[in-house]
Amino acid sequence: MRRIQHRYLDPLDRLWVACLEAVGLTLRRVPGAYATTDGSGALFIAPAGELDPDDCLAQMIFHELCHAAVAGPARWEQRDWGLDNESSRDEVFEHATLRTQAFHLRPLGLRTVLGPTTEFRAYYDALPEDPLAGEDPAIPLARVAIGRMRRAPFAPTLGEALARTREILAASEAAAALARTHARQPRPPEDLPPLGEALGPLAPFHPAGVARPAPGTPAAAGTCGGCGWWTRGRCLSTDARVRAIEPACERWEPSPSCEGCGACCREAFHTLALSPREPFVKRHPALVVWREALDGRRQPELPRPAGRCPPLAGDGAREPFRCSVYDERPKTCRDFARGGANCLEARRRVGLSL
Repeated sequence: MRRIQHRYLDPLDRLWVACLEAVGLTLRRVPGAYATTDGSGALFIAPAGELDPDDCLAQMIFHELCHAAVAGPARWEQRDWGLDNESSRDEVFEHATLRTQAFHLRPLGLRTVLGPTTEFRAYYDALPEDPLAGEDPAIPLARVAIGRMRRAPFAPTLGEALARTREILAASEAAAALARTHARQPRPPEDLPPLGEALGPLAPFHPAGVARPAPGTPAAAGTCGGCGWWTRGRCLSTDARVRAIEPACERWEPSPSCEGCGACCREAFHTLALSPREPFVKRHPALVVWREALDGRRQPELPRPAGRCPPLAGDGAREPFRCSVYDERPKTCRDFARGGANCLEARRRVGLSL
């Protein structure tokens, strides 16, 4: 009797289980689970025999990682990301998850292969080529999630897993096609084709490594030099040197307007550290809270209840954002440059920029 020395694992399964673990979650295959989380770092997915023919482990793990990004860190310790799966109460979060999926999968031709297989498939299939286009309330949530997936713990593992998935499926389908050609035996027409045959074409990519925008979007007609994040031959969004005449990438947007943004003064940052010698501290004591620092000294801060700076007025839509103490604002605020790296980070945190 021979001794078994290795255990076979499907390459895609192995790739996505490793990606899940890199993000900080563990996988458990449990009969009857389909896909659920327990709020303590475990993702439960049913064994392969209980899944539908068009389900695959990679697709299900990726969907749950998109759920995690939409939910945000505050919901990671809640069962099923804090969502109610028995009613339509949290449907907007599911829609945001599907738009987040479609955004990441479009450039790699994986939108069908790793798409959902639940009752939400109709919503997913109806999404435009640019899944962030439209007025759906799920779009702002998806944009915030996309920003989170560019940072740890998702990056860089998630992007690498998606790229390797494309390579594995492309190689597999190319080999299968070659074998069918030599065998001269086409697949019987009544059989369902393998999911890998749904692999779409690669989208064109920008020299900075970012996908080109979907056709018909404002970004598709733009250039790097006309983007709000291009300055002196460098792109703040990708940290790459690019020419002004280069056609834009999918992150293109016009120069931001402070009156319509306000990201730096609201949810992007929860508090504003001040210097004890800051004139603002003496002029507006009612807005300042003193906290004890690690070295024992008291440090003034300008807290932001619910993420919004108290002097900030307006909503950016019906009334422009404005600061009621603008002429006396702290030095940190004065040093915050519109169109700079910190401005971009603030806009990403609230879902205004990619």
